[in-house]
Amino acid sequence: MRLNKFISETGYCSRREADELIIAGRVTLDGELAVTGAKWLEGMIVCVDDEEIKLRVTIKNKRKHVYIALNKPVGITCTTDQNIKGNIVDFVDHQERIFPIGRLDKDSEGLILLTSNGDIVNLILRSENNHEKEYLVGVNKAVSDDFVRVMARGVRVHNQMTKPCKVSIFAKYGFRIVLTQGLNRQIRLMSEALGYKVTQLRRVRIINVQLGQLRPGAWRNLTDKELAGLLPGFKDW
Repeated sequence: MRLNKFISETGYCSRREADELIIAGRVTLDGELAVTGAKWLEGMIVCVDDEEIKLRVTIKNKRKHVYIALNKPVGITCTTDQNIKGNIVDFVDHQERIFPIGRLDKDSEGLILLTSNGDIVNLILRSENNHEKEYLVGVNKAVSDDFVRVMARGVRVHNQMTKPCKVSIFAKYGFRIVLTQGLNRQIRLMSEALGYKVTQLRRVRIINVQLGQLRPGAWRNLTDKELAGLLPGFKDW
């Protein structure tokens, strides 16, 4: 297996990023500095920045489909159109054909789910299911109690009032928000309606799946427990 493919399949980063790590001299193969195009053979030790990385135990044979969580960096577009530079499919570079569940705009970062199973998308995205999505948001001025109160009650965007949501202050210039709907650029438009500009937006939870310590650009397979929480009663994984 090519070394960049090995690194990608550990979930550490994409193949393209792996090539950049190798060129930067940050990867060793059995203790020797790796070179572009190097091959990994079973049993070889791969380290990035002196820390060993390993292939995850695959659960593909237990499931019909792929389900992964990605920490999407800013600049990646949630589209399957491979004519668009920086599309999420090329970025993940998965061996299976996968697509994102929902979206996270190009200027935002954080948790997004991808799958090869088209049957589950509507189950997760359907607004009447009131599935929660949680975000940490940085803005350009101090967050006030009035801002939090109005945001939580609902704001007019796209000629409609947003659903009531949970909002709390976590920093002078930051707030946490939990939504159960997903209008296009909703948080940015809600903030703008109240005179605030979003400077950073990170999704940290989708229903029961947490972003946790997943490194930006890295992905992991969802656990059985996470799938059961996302899709209660659904067993055709």
